[in-house]
Amino acid sequence: MKHNVTTTWKGNMAFEAKVNDLPVMMDASPEHGGEQKGPRPKELLLASVTGCTGMDVVAILKKMQVELESFQMYVEADITEEHPKHYTRMHLIYEFKGKNLDRAKLEKAVTLSQDKYCGVSYMFKKFLEFTYEIKIIES
Repeated sequence: MKHNVTTTWKGNMAFEAKVNDLPVMMDASPEHGGEQKGPRPKELLLASVTGCTGMDVVAILKKMQVELESFQMYVEADITEEHPKHYTRMHLIYEFKGKNLDRAKLEKAVTLSQDKYCGVSYMFKKFLEFTYEIKIIES
């Protein structure tokens, strides 16, 4: 199996990637010649990890019949000062909101995603320190 992405320069520092025929715009910040037409490529990596694990967690919790009021993830990554700038550490916070949420089920869903299903997390763990935590907000 292969994945293919086509990326086209759109002028200045902007690029548009076609991912499954869906456009994803990327751009640099104004101080680096960009026009804020889209996120920076490295930050898209952070979005990828939250999307990957988030989809796993939601699917697993649905099977467990856990009803969420809301679900958000926050990721913070440390980046080097020197070039090539790269992430060295990443911390992901899963924040669940609902009534009488079962912590054990939430932990199981997150653990299954992190240890078995999420390929993006798996790749990151190969080259940086990757940690996560679960927060529950009772509604």
